[in-house]
Amino acid sequence: MLKISVNNRELSVGEDCNLLQLITIAGFAEQKIALAINGEFVAKNLYPTTKLAQRDNVDIVTPIGGG
Repeated sequence: MLKISVNNRELSVGEDCNLLQLITIAGFAEQKIALAINGEFVAKNLYPTTKLAQRDNVDIVTPIGGG
């Protein structure tokens, strides 16, 4: 198991977990999001192939409407 941080909350995920799987685990599957690992933005088309590593810090944000 890998220990990672998602929005400052520690999670344990499988060794082969990718970003697409993490989005579902973290409860963001049905939302529009932007995602960064260790401060680096990751393009949506890379989610299925981007694997997580021990102690990665993942930030997931959702857009906020306003005007």
